[in-house]
Amino acid sequence: ESVQGSGDVKYHKGASGKFVGQSGAELPVTLASNPSHLEAVDPVVEGMVRARQDLLDGGPAFPVLSLLVHGDAAFAGQGVVAETLNLSNLRGYRTGGTVHLVINNQLGFTTGPEAARSSLYPTDVAKMVQAPIFHVNGDDPEACVRVGKLAFAFRQAFRKDVVIDLVCYRRFGHNEGDEPSYTQPQMYERIESKRSVRKLYTESLVKRGDITLEDAERALDDFSARLEAALDQTRSSAPPRPTSLPAPKPAAAPLAPIETGVDRAVLDRVSERLHHPPVGLDVHPKLARQMEARANLYAGGEVDWALAEALAFGSILLEGTDVRLTGQDTRRGTFSQRHAVLVDYHTGEEHLPLAGLGTEGGGGRGGRFFVYDSSLSEFAALGFEYGYSVVHGDALVAWEAQFGDFINEAQVVVDEFIMAAEDKWGQSSSLVLLLPHGYEGQGPDHSSARMERFLTLAAESNSRVTNLTTAGQYFHLLRSQVHREVRQPLVVFTPKSLLRSRAARTAIDDLTEGHFSAVLDDPATGERGGGPRLDPATVERVILCAGKVAYDAMAARDARIENGDGPATAVVRVEQLYPWPEDGIATLLARYEKASEVVWLQEEPENMGAWAFVHGRLHRLLRNDFSLRHVSRIEAGSPATGSTAMHQLESKDLLARALEPFG
Repeated sequence: ESVQGSGDVKYHKGASGKFVGQSGAELPVTLASNPSHLEAVDPVVEGMVRARQDLLDGGPAFPVLSLLVHGDAAFAGQGVVAETLNLSNLRGYRTGGTVHLVINNQLGFTTGPEAARSSLYPTDVAKMVQAPIFHVNGDDPEACVRVGKLAFAFRQAFRKDVVIDLVCYRRFGHNEGDEPSYTQPQMYERIESKRSVRKLYTESLVKRGDITLEDAERALDDFSARLEAALDQTRSSAPPRPTSLPAPKPAAAPLAPIETGVDRAVLDRVSERLHHPPVGLDVHPKLARQMEARANLYAGGEVDWALAEALAFGSILLEGTDVRLTGQDTRRGTFSQRHAVLVDYHTGEEHLPLAGLGTEGGGGRGGRFFVYDSSLSEFAALGFEYGYSVVHGDALVAWEAQFGDFINEAQVVVDEFIMAAEDKWGQSSSLVLLLPHGYEGQGPDHSSARMERFLTLAAESNSRVTNLTTAGQYFHLLRSQVHREVRQPLVVFTPKSLLRSRAARTAIDDLTEGHFSAVLDDPATGERGGGPRLDPATVERVILCAGKVAYDAMAARDARIENGDGPATAVVRVEQLYPWPEDGIATLLARYEKASEVVWLQEEPENMGAWAFVHGRLHRLLRNDFSLRHVSRIEAGSPATGSTAMHQLESKDLLARALEPFG
């Protein structure tokens, strides 16, 4: 294992350098790291370019060029190509035009054009955005140069995508060990008889009198010497080959919490902007009532989930940090909770309450607030935000799924980039994923963000995985993401019904001090808990859970307390699942000295959710005299039932089993 992590094959490694032109002018060039998943890097590169342009603040000039190199079969076959092309002219994603170079060797590994596409040309997909497509013979270098210059000139003039179809051939196999004549014998018989492009072009130059044969040989020798020198330098600087396996790394532990409270005056300033639109802007009557109710909530000393988020964004902007938030329906919010953009009910004029927050009154440069509705794409849209977060590492960059269930449309981005890029390439990101999650009777496609998949991928401190229950926790978590020294992706399983739940509200005073807590104790055992009181000394059972099911468990427990039924039970919320907060859980369990029963409660089926992840960790954590049991829905191939009645029966059964005596 190298100092950069587990590493990757050499074809996937990115690099940065500079191109020096004949005039001596220098041009910075970055090659993005990429996986073998064809075309997956396309939206990542676009996001990297957009971030660099935003950092340069180049305005309409679009001073950074995106150059994507494709294969012919992949350009036609991979759907992310069309998704990325569709982003090219959207306000939140424009990069001023990409030059697409399709290396058309008329073969995809062993697959010929007749099996690889239904269109005449591999580049026909680019017609969806009316991009000009130039077909050029790869055996004619000068024609290739002219087409390259023309494509770049088009991009500079019109700020739109342009495609070069470089028609050529692959002289050898797909890789070093491949024998292409097994499947394309006639093609490779012709290729073997063809002279190389270098030889053909050299003959042309000599015949025209542009160079002599001696000039050509000297140029070839000089270029070969440069290649050998570069190879020697690479070999001499390479790390030694490993001779033994590295020592196992210790399990990741949560970093020490950092204070993320904000002065009340700052919160008041943000609230003022949120709840008082400019004079002359007529918001929708229903929304006006919603804004008034939220303003009254703030005046009464509380915040709900969406207001806590807006206050976090506003405070971050006032500190000079950019915030970028995108996703399907994100400006309003899937559940009509956010309303980051106000639209005049009569004119359609738009107003962003948080825009320009840090510059009002001559206060200097504040952070910029970018919020966009994405196209109906997950793969390209998430890949774009990942790339953006890699380059603009100081910004709070968040992508929100319409429902967390749809994250599987972008599983390649999660697997290959978000969770593995630092280990493979040393490439860090602080991207935030907001994934609405929770079982509320909405069926198998609107219930689960597939928590189990993220927890399977969680290792080596490559991420934070959270499932929160209060608005204040969300506020502090977002702020911690920009104030931590360590850059990690953050996965937040966000609520749906809790968005408007009184139980999830937080006192404003809790935003002015404190920090995100990985574990929350049962409020019934503290000074500020509502409902029946619970003496920690009497607790016999502790229910551990994550997310909104905690409130269901507490309500069912409170009803049993009032009826004098069942063992005294505390409900402890595990707000952060990874890195696993072992010390925090152990500290809370030690508070309940009489407890001998621990239940892991989850809404998800047994083969989903967090149970497989926490099972072994809980066994290592618990004392020998603890009995451990888990309560979940039964194993299933589908995340949730489509029947509301069945959902209600399942939920009732979950709570009954969590609270019933151990058998």
